[in-house]
Amino acid sequence: MTAVSKVAIAGSGVAGLATAIQLAKAGVQVDVFESKPELSALGSGITLQGNALRAFGTLGVWDDVQAKGYFFEGLTLRAPGPDAPVVAELPEVKTGGPDYPATGGMYRPDLARILLDHAEAAGATVRFGAKVTGVSETVDGVAVEVDGSPAGTYDLLVGADGLNSAVRELIGIETKPQPTGMGIWRSFVSRPASVERSELYYGGPVYIAGYTPTGENTMYAFLVEPAQERVGLTDEEAVAIMLEESQAYGGPWNDIRADLQAGAHVNYTWFTQHVVPAPWNRGRSVVIGDAAHSCPPTIAQGAAQALEDALVLTELLVAADAVDDDLWDAFHARRVARAQAVVDASVQLGQWQIDHDREADAPGLIFGIAHRMAEPA
Repeated sequence: MTAVSKVAIAGSGVAGLATAIQLAKAGVQVDVFESKPELSALGSGITLQGNALRAFGTLGVWDDVQAKGYFFEGLTLRAPGPDAPVVAELPEVKTGGPDYPATGGMYRPDLARILLDHAEAAGATVRFGAKVTGVSETVDGVAVEVDGSPAGTYDLLVGADGLNSAVRELIGIETKPQPTGMGIWRSFVSRPASVERSELYYGGPVYIAGYTPTGENTMYAFLVEPAQERVGLTDEEAVAIMLEESQAYGGPWNDIRADLQAGAHVNYTWFTQHVVPAPWNRGRSVVIGDAAHSCPPTIAQGAAQALEDALVLTELLVAADAVDDDLWDAFHARRVARAQAVVDASVQLGQWQIDHDREADAPGLIFGIAHRMAEPA
């Protein structure tokens, strides 16, 4: 017996598809509505901490993720300069436990495809070009409209539709993502043989310069700068900015610049922060993932927290007999404070960079939150 037999999910990102996989495996009818016309993800990379890898194990997708990604232990810190001298080699907490690597990277579209394939194989239906536009409570469920037309009545609507969540607005939650003052350039490039794990450069013309391996021959590189209006730039203009801002960094950045000059694609986004105060639900509609909380990727916990939302929610739904206050109390008790801790730590790390605070104990904060994440949600 599960608390639900028919569930609608808005969004085909990590949180939405993880929810779809777990519920469909439990025999629940799952309809996923994605407003975009096709499966898409920013064409760069994603860093995945161990607790995200542990979640993939629970979902049953770890073997596929492991085959497509690149996984490693530790973190290298370098300084600006032509030789990019190594400042420190740091160990990392294995937040997923002993059975998983500490960290990994992979191509975002590959992860999206793996999750979609597993959701559909489990029995979920995924519709693209279908935006949730209306939500209303009924006596025994929630009526959902898609593109202005009735889509059905469901036992639950899960709003996993990202930063600019339509469901969040439709159910009357006013909390929205706020800019933190940082922006990030990302590019998907080739991996030099010398790069075997994430490397970060602090100092120089940007806050952080870095890269993370995503495969045997690939990695993604990034530059974190003060947030600026970068709308309307041509690809050539965007590449020129990334080339200019990376000039102070040597070592593997020389190879990255060669790829940029050869035509590697570049994208730009702002860092945001928010946590919806409890409750995350309004009746039989709930927001999770980036719809419920967002943070700068300074400790790379965004995907992990979205996955944890999905797994905790589905665990409770499958074990319970009803969607009631006890279920929501249990969900919020396990998720809100944990998500808030991640957001607070991520924002603090970024703020220290903005403030040029050289006395800040960044390693202490990072290791402290990592130890907390090593405890399952």
